[in-house]
Amino acid sequence: MATDPYTVLAVPKNADAATIKKAYRKLAQKLHPDKNPGNKPAETKFKAVNQAYDILSDEKKRKLYDEFGEEGLREGFDAERVRTYKNWSSRQPAGGGRGGPEGVRIEDLFGDAVRQPGGAGGMGDIFGDMFARQRRPRGPVKGQDLESEVTVDFSSAVRGTMLELRNQAGAGEPVAVRVPAGAADGSRVRISGHGAPSPNGGPPGDLLLQIHVTPHKYFRREGDDLHIDLPITVSEAYRGAKVKVPTVEGSVSLKVPEGTLSGNVLRLRGKGVARKGKPEGDLYVHFLVQPPTSKSEEVKALIDKLAAHESENLRDAIAF
Repeated sequence: MATDPYTVLAVPKNADAATIKKAYRKLAQKLHPDKNPGNKPAETKFKAVNQAYDILSDEKKRKLYDEFGEEGLREGFDAERVRTYKNWSSRQPAGGGRGGPEGVRIEDLFGDAVRQPGGAGGMGDIFGDMFARQRRPRGPVKGQDLESEVTVDFSSAVRGTMLELRNQAGAGEPVAVRVPAGAADGSRVRISGHGAPSPNGGPPGDLLLQIHVTPHKYFRREGDDLHIDLPITVSEAYRGAKVKVPTVEGSVSLKVPEGTLSGNVLRLRGKGVARKGKPEGDLYVHFLVQPPTSKSEEVKALIDKLAAHESENLRDAIAF
């Protein structure tokens, strides 16, 4: 990503995991497409926030970014090799030298990336040439990676699914693609061997598939947590009740506490998004107390009786 993830989430570089998660949730809730339909700038910022959180919530990615910047997150980046060169380079006297780290010749470590005296470049070019040499083919080269996009529904992204894809021309056999459980909007899946063919007999490149996820009618996702607004009746809110709540794995029974108000929230641990190698997210149930919709005389009479027991000073404490 082109923008510093700490800047995107507005957190300091020494922020702990809880601070980062709190900042992400706040921004994700504010910028979510459900709250900003058709707002392209908000959509762009929402994606940037998710990319930043993907880096800072992953301990390994965060360490690489802190040490090497964005370059450390690039595919094929060799952190140990770069550290070896940096450590060796920092110990060299002014003017440099041809020796390599710990007595190893620099030619052995970097090969023809070292320039001969009097030729173009010099020792200052080694670091850049190191990466150039990694791209310099010695024989048959791998074909170019290709990029494409696919849209899946919210439930398929959360649970994981299998897709069959064909190339745009409709030629060749369909490609089976597994979208992993917990795939988020903007995440990528690599399909080996389905990119461009090699120009000289090498293996074909890969297909990089960007996943787009359509919003759910009832669920909202914030990181690996899910949120749902659950309607309950006046009697359920007043007396308390057991109600069914839909989750990723099917409905579960939930106890509504006696005296529940609209806006009260209960958390169901581990009922959110489950991603491989990550702790399971939670499901947050937001209660919405719904009055009766019937216009019958019997209901009206009951409402009149209820009104006799309601507080007349309910809103007296509210002021601007």
